[in-house]
Amino acid sequence: MKDSLQQLDISVVIPVYNEEDNLEPLVLELEEALTKTGKSFEVICVNDASTDSSLERLKSLRASRAWLRIIDHSVNSGESAGEASGFQFAHGEVIITMDADLQMDPADIPAFLEALKPDIDAVCGVRARRQDNFVRRLSTKIANAYRNFITGDKISDAGCTYRAIRRKALREIPVFNGMHRFLPTMLRYQGYRVEEIFINHRPRTHGVSKYGVGNRLWRGIKDCLGMRWYRSRVVKGDRSREVL
Repeated sequence: MKDSLQQLDISVVIPVYNEEDNLEPLVLELEEALTKTGKSFEVICVNDASTDSSLERLKSLRASRAWLRIIDHSVNSGESAGEASGFQFAHGEVIITMDADLQMDPADIPAFLEALKPDIDAVCGVRARRQDNFVRRLSTKIANAYRNFITGDKISDAGCTYRAIRRKALREIPVFNGMHRFLPTMLRYQGYRVEEIFINHRPRTHGVSKYGVGNRLWRGIKDCLGMRWYRSRVVKGDRSREVL
């Protein structure tokens, strides 16, 4: 974390890959929702080496918005790397993660903040009425059941990356390709308290999904087995206090 910048209440971290048509409406919706909270905030868009005009759109939007920050990856590294880069540069006490595809509703941000009680470390979104096709909904249902069985966790919607997490809880999260799907599980392994809330889910209107059954199935199975190992070796988080 950089100490030169002011500490803020909220950092919104958004990995971006080829979402040129979604960025302006997303930023406008975030501007309205975050301003209404009355809290200090920043929005960090991590451009993951997009091949369209996403980076140029972000630069144009940033020209009149000091709270909009852009992190640019030199090579495409995936959603987990995008989140990890955002965590590194974030200055908010609470970090909100979301996708750039407009399927997640910024109007849900106050509900996340309300659910993040003093004894809660993270709040995860659950898509109550998911606006995706049958194959994607079925594959997610099967994947959630399998991962919960293997990991011993109980996550209703691991594929939903709309979350609010206290920054202090992210200090020792290991970064790997697939991390974003297992963040709630790792936080619980480290002893943090994680809750869930239902959120609004909207149909995708621009662009295409970057993930499907084919590019998640076998990787997900291996990652679940990796989580079993991690659970047996995990060191509890937030265990240190400075002695004054």
